[in-house]
Amino acid sequence: MLALSSMSSPKQGLLQQLRERLSELPQAQRKVAQGILEDPRAAAGATVEQLAQAAQVSMPTVVRTCRGFGYGSVRDFMLALAQDLVVSGSHLHRSVSPDDSAQQVASKIIHAAVVSLTDLGRRIDADMIDRVATRLAQARRIDCYSVGAASTFMANELQSRLFRMGRSANAIFDAHQQLVSASTLGPDGVAFVISHVGSMPYTLEAARFARSQGATVVALTQPDTPLAQIADLLLAVSVPPDAVMRVGTEAYLAHLLVIEILMVRLAQQLGPQVTHGLAQFKQLLQKHGFDSAEYAGFTDSGADHVSDQRKDKT
Repeated sequence: MLALSSMSSPKQGLLQQLRERLSELPQAQRKVAQGILEDPRAAAGATVEQLAQAAQVSMPTVVRTCRGFGYGSVRDFMLALAQDLVVSGSHLHRSVSPDDSAQQVASKIIHAAVVSLTDLGRRIDADMIDRVATRLAQARRIDCYSVGAASTFMANELQSRLFRMGRSANAIFDAHQQLVSASTLGPDGVAFVISHVGSMPYTLEAARFARSQGATVVALTQPDTPLAQIADLLLAVSVPPDAVMRVGTEAYLAHLLVIEILMVRLAQQLGPQVTHGLAQFKQLLQKHGFDSAEYAGFTDSGADHVSDQRKDKT
């Protein structure tokens, strides 16, 4: 194996490093590198087993190849590869080429999302999910902080689900209101901060202040962000970077799935009365015509009735 001192500069893109060092690699590792270079977009979404099968080598060989380029794990290597593709590839989507057909675009984007969510399933911290669920079950009040369109959507979704379970919860995106919330939560409260980027200054300030007042800070963000460092409890979500937006579709999906898992575990902790209440709530909405095609006001006969009433008044 080459000494680290002879490796390419870390400023070089990973694809360039693979090309330049290909002839220097041991035969088995060279087969791994060649497979990646032949279809780097597919490789970025592949598992260790799939890479090993494609190159006809062992899985430890794939691991050694990644470490030989200075990465501590295959995951870190693949994240670097995905980032390199975002910079050097299409600005439409990391898996899509400009001349792809509609079928290819659909297939590639869906496949990339499936791979990303499968990776999330392998890496999710189930113990942390339960720790957060326990804290939410005990909290007197849960305030959900967000910034930006994506995180605000997630915070509203979380608040709505908590509210349906009988939890006292608010969704707050205004900087001033977040500080007011942070000053009033106290030891019985939870500041649940959602930010994929995890570095917005005023939300970080609110999170720090909430923690200084004794509140528990839960963060749904990427690992190693400033927000992740502040949090008492971290729900870490990593997805490949998007070629267009800072928070792409895969981040949306990953956050929604984490919230879904968390809410189911919370409902289990709160007991059967919560499940019964959710069922009653659904029935109530249907009875009053929300999300129901059976509501009389939306049937053809109901519409005709409304129309006849209007005619009588004219």
